[in-house]
This record gives sequence, C-alpha cells and structure tokens, in this order.
Amino acid sequence: MKILIACDKFKGSLTAPEACSAVAAGLVETLGDNANEIQLLPIADGGDGMARALTAAGNGKWVTCQVKNALGEKTEAGYGMIKASKVAVIEMAEASGLARMESRDLDPWVASTFGTGELILDAARRGVEEIVLGIGGSATNDGGSGMAEALGFRFLNSQGEPIDSLPADLEKAVRIVTPSSLNLPKITVACDVTNPLLGKSGCTTIYGQQKGIKPSDFARHEKRLLHLVRICGKRGSSSTDQPGAGAAGGLGFGSLVFLNAQLVAGFELVAEVLDLEKSVRWADLVITGEGKLDHQSLNGKAPHGIVQLARRNGISTTTFCGLLEDRALEKEFGPICEIRDPNLSIEVNMTIGAKRLREASSKFACSLLHASP
Repeated sequence: MKILIACDKFKGSLTAPEACSAVAAGLVETLGDNANEIQLLPIADGGDGMARALTAAGNGKWVTCQVKNALGEKTEAGYGMIKASKVAVIEMAEASGLARMESRDLDPWVASTFGTGELILDAARRGVEEIVLGIGGSATNDGGSGMAEALGFRFLNSQGEPIDSLPADLEKAVRIVTPSSLNLPKITVACDVTNPLLGKSGCTTIYGQQKGIKPSDFARHEKRLLHLVRICGKRGSSSTDQPGAGAAGGLGFGSLVFLNAQLVAGFELVAEVLDLEKSVRWADLVITGEGKLDHQSLNGKAPHGIVQLARRNGISTTTFCGLLEDRALEKEFGPICEIRDPNLSIEVNMTIGAKRLREASSKFACSLLHASP
C-alpha cells in the first residue's frame, strides 16, 4: 500500500513536519517491512508553516530580519526566498502571530500587523518580483492598519496630524494619505479562511475570542473596523465582502486596500506549488490531520482541502486530530481519529502530542493489517 502522509500543524503542539513524522513512526512501528512506500508531505493553508513548506519545496533560502511583534516588541522573524530569489514567501504569523505571544497576555486593542508590513518592506528592498503572503494564525484584529502604517501610509486626525498609536486610536483617523514613494511588487495573499470582514461571519465574531476579545467588546471592535472601511472610501466599501477579507483579523481586507493584492485560497496555492495532486494520485491511502477539527475546518483549511482532493481522485483517507468538536464532521472528512487522552487536560495532551499521534497511528496500522487479504 502506498501511503501519503500530508498533515498540517497541530497548533501549539507539533509543526506539520513533526506531525507527519509522528504518523510515519507509528505506521513503521506496526507495519515494519510493509511500510516501505510512505511519502511525507507537510501541508499548510496560509497559516503557520506555509512559508517554510513552500521554501523547502522550492529549494529556497530562509532570511531573517528584526521586526515588531503584535505588541510592538522587537523580535527576529524570517521568510523564504524561492525561484532564484525572485519570489518572497512571507507568513504574517512570523511577525504578528499568536505563536509569537507565547504565554503573554493578548491585548486586542493595541495588537498590530506593523511587523508584517516590515517583512513586506524588507522583501521589496531585496528586489523580489513577487510576494506570496500567508495570513493565518494572527494575533491581531486591526484590519491591516498596522501593516499600512509600516509601509508609510499616514492616518491623520481631524487636525491633519498623524496618529502614531494604531490601532488603538484608529477611530480618530479621518483621512489616510498614501506614501508617494511606495514601490511594491505583485502580492498574492494566501487566505486560510473565507470569512468577510464584518458581520456575524466576520473576523471579530468568529475569531475574536482567540485573540483576547471579550464578547462584550465585539460591537466596539466591529465599529472600529467599520470606521476603517469608511475612511478607505470606495475601495474599502467594495472589499469588505470579498472571500478572505476577514482573514487574520481583517488583514485580508487591508491587503486588498493597501497592497492592491489578490486574495486566493491558501490551500489551493500551496497545493499548486507542492504539486499535491500528483502525490495524491500516487497514493492508495492519504492520511492528514491538524490539532483541532471543528466546523471552521470546512472554511478553506488544509486537511479538508486534501480530503476533497483525494475524494475527487477516488483515494481513501484517514484524518487524525488532537481534538474533535463533532463526530458529524466524518460526513465531510471520512474516518477521523481523535488522539487526545480524555483523562488529561488539553495542555498536558499538547505536551505529549507526538507520543499520542504515534500511538494512534500504530493502532490504525493494526487495522490496515487486519483488513489486508
């Protein structure tokens, strides 16, 4: 049996390569010599891990620079350079992501995408012809205003003075001035979700709590983003409902307005670069997975994308996850294996993620042996 292992990250526990390796270890442990046709292909959907996956696939190089994280603290972040350094692969999570916050308290009123703008500037100064920007895993809800500020856009108050405390004082802005010397290459934005900017399916309502926004503050954050839309004028009002505008706390929207970028489904872009369909067609079985499977996993997430790709090619699938929200998701994913130990806390389960995933994979391999003629 030819087995393709194409897992996304188990957020907070395992990177995509680590997850793939844990699954492979479990299969080899049980299948032994029968496990000689296994291919590992870590995947991503625009979020954490996308840049490294595409850089590795493109035999590129990794460069680093000093930027600000979401709370304005200096940090080192990196991005990939592929296709003879003509294309930069950036993920906003490197600079403005939740993972960068570690155990520090989130502050959604001041969390900014400024560092993401710094990464874009660094790549542009290196003379790249194109930037691929992945915008999953954000710690922000600023509509891309911080990124715009880093690129030189000036947000002016009613007295014509620049506001230097974005996004906290975003509602004081009455006008945005575009920098005259900004020279950016073509930018393609890989979105890991398809949400609009505003409303019941928008970034604040759906993803706000994971960034520290209290439900009682949803209306105020929504008002702040709506104000940004209004001062962006016609371009702003025409961009709010585009699929992906609400990705990364509205960075999708900001990319449309400030970068003149094209938004694409992150998984589809990654699948094209990795030639994922070729690997799927090679396999008899595709194994995928991610940390948490819930109904948000159906909105452009990588595991759902690869299951759909396998299904179109008549290939069987199995999905591993750390936490399963609803067994009814098997209707979309096929067989799902939840690896957590229900007797342990989520935090403890995450620390032993590799062990749990390897054990679950080994047990699954036993079922493959028993099913063999």
